[in-house]
Amino acid sequence: MKKTATILLASLLTAIVGCASYEPLVSMRGADVAAPDKAPEAMVYAGKRPGTQPLVARTFSTQPPVIPHAVENFDEVTLAENQCLDCHGSENYVKKNAPKLGDSHFVAATKAFDPSRHNCTQCHVPQVDAPALVENRFVGNIKQ
Repeated sequence: MKKTATILLASLLTAIVGCASYEPLVSMRGADVAAPDKAPEAMVYAGKRPGTQPLVARTFSTQPPVIPHAVENFDEVTLAENQCLDCHGSENYVKKNAPKLGDSHFVAATKAFDPSRHNCTQCHVPQVDAPALVENRFVGNIKQ
């Protein structure tokens, strides 16, 4: 009986001390955790027309290159139509002075474009001049 009372008293004391030092959780974004997210402001893409922006350097060897121009006026990319291939496909990249698609985007046996890679913006993203949301000290492994 004495042991049970001691455990009960210790538990009660722990709960009281725990509640007295309670601080509400604050997320990295600085808002209350339960607060709804605020819609981000619309950002303008860094480049306007294709071919007018310098290429953005990669920070690690397997990083997909970012798109250094706006893509908002491009047609939707589908299996049947891909406007990216107009400049970056193996037929036109020299004439358009655009980077060629990587070899990984082609079927090795036939050298044809691999249809499983049709969704370009799944890996390649347009660049915006946005500040970092949280502190980031990442240092890539590519010498620039």
